[in-house]
Amino acid sequence: MEQLIEFTGNHPLLVGGFVAVLALLVWTEVVRRLRGLPELTPAQAVPWINDGEAAIVDISPVADFNKGHIVNAVNLPASRLADPDAEVQKLKDKKLLVVCKSGQTAISAAASLRKMGAQNVAVLKGGMAAWRGDQFPVTRKK
Repeated sequence: MEQLIEFTGNHPLLVGGFVAVLALLVWTEVVRRLRGLPELTPAQAVPWINDGEAAIVDISPVADFNKGHIVNAVNLPASRLADPDAEVQKLKDKKLLVVCKSGQTAISAAASLRKMGAQNVAVLKGGMAAWRGDQFPVTRKK
């Protein structure tokens, strides 16, 4: 215990940075759980996609979307989500699977979609990185 106190005294910036990062991680997890948005792994998302009732909303920028996306995904960059004329207005009665590059931005986008009236919204956990990592197919077709 004495060594911990001595280390803290000798390295206040390092310890402060660690505490700040730890607090941010805890905060992120608390907010994520309070929002109540389900996060589906790529394997869990496949039945959603295959049943034909789900719409895949990829919020990646157009350039990233064109590099590869899930088949039948609709590209709706996060900056256009609030647009009342956006395609999401047509989709909000379906199951929505929100996808981004790594899964972080999709959480806030999914929360926004829920506020706009979408009832059944989920996030692809790990985003396109996890989808590709699990060797699921991607396409470049629009």
